[in-house]
Amino acid sequence: MDDSELKAIREARLRQLQQQNQHSAQNNATGAGNAPAPGEKSQEEEARRAILSQIFMPESRERLSRISIVKPERARAVEDLIIQSAQQGRLRSRVSEKELIDLLDQISKQESNKREAKIVYTRRTIADENEDDDELFE
Repeated sequence: MDDSELKAIREARLRQLQQQNQHSAQNNATGAGNAPAPGEKSQEEEARRAILSQIFMPESRERLSRISIVKPERARAVEDLIIQSAQQGRLRSRVSEKELIDLLDQISKQESNKREAKIVYTRRTIADENEDDDELFE
């Protein structure tokens, strides 16, 4: 990713954060809640899509859209992570499909470590055996 693209992404995000701060200050002054207006939410989503279109290569964007059909929460987490990386300047180029696959593998390994399944065998002891069961087979 070029320095000019990264700079444009950072500036767009900065404008977005400044708008959010202005809206929250206005809402607090008027006594309105923290719930964003429907127009604000659509603007935020549009800005998010614009940033992602600059970051992802077409193949990786297509793969992520297919993932979002099956697991929207995982796709959203990947998008958040990529946007955060771009804002912090950790991305040097656009995200390719291979890089996206590697990132998805890392996330799935982290999730599998959190949800490690344990199998517990409960066996009867000799004292628990019922003597009447033995008589049925004689």
